[in-house]
Amino acid sequence: MPDTTLTISSKNYSSWSLRGWLLCRMAGLQFEEVMVDLDDPSVRRELLLLSPSVLVPRLTHGEVVVWDTLAIAEYLNETFPKKALLPEDKVVRAHCRAVSGEMHSGFYNMRSALSMNIKARHESFKVFTGARPDIERIKTIWSECLDAYGGPWLFGEQPTVADAMYAPVCSRFLTYAVDLPPEPAAYRDLVLDWDLMREWTEGARAEADEIIELEVEF
Repeated sequence: MPDTTLTISSKNYSSWSLRGWLLCRMAGLQFEEVMVDLDDPSVRRELLLLSPSVLVPRLTHGEVVVWDTLAIAEYLNETFPKKALLPEDKVVRAHCRAVSGEMHSGFYNMRSALSMNIKARHESFKVFTGARPDIERIKTIWSECLDAYGGPWLFGEQPTVADAMYAPVCSRFLTYAVDLPPEPAAYRDLVLDWDLMREWTEGARAEADEIIELEVEF
């Protein structure tokens, strides 16, 4: 087995690290977690999106080094095709890629307004106007996918890349008490009760209570 590491950052604050970690676990990959040093100024600049190049999560699999969550997803799908990280049907696979890409490149207002913080809970949180269309769009994506493919996951009976991409959103919606219709709410609860999400959450709860500078999306 090739030497394999996944470089990640804060489990409590880093949505991108969570996505990369979920994808690796879904692929059945055995890997060592390497945590970046959050006290390193260069790392903080990168994580706070003050650097033009964000290199976490980063997967090192033998001679292959790949970063960017969607690039990791595509690499894992090619390397472990039997794990079906993407749907088998071409049309459905294209849909899965599209909604995953939408999460990857969009929803900036939502991600800024509802920063990742697994340990936090807000019983009442006023979402600013700019973030509301993002939240409504996510509700629509979830409902359309669940209706089209029968659930319980976005693309059917097992989790795919899309579920890994939207898993941090489920955590955000819980943290900030975002009101959801019954079907999207059931999906949120399914993801949060996923054994992989429970494992990640335990790691987040074990982190230091305050990393004030990192209470932003990264």
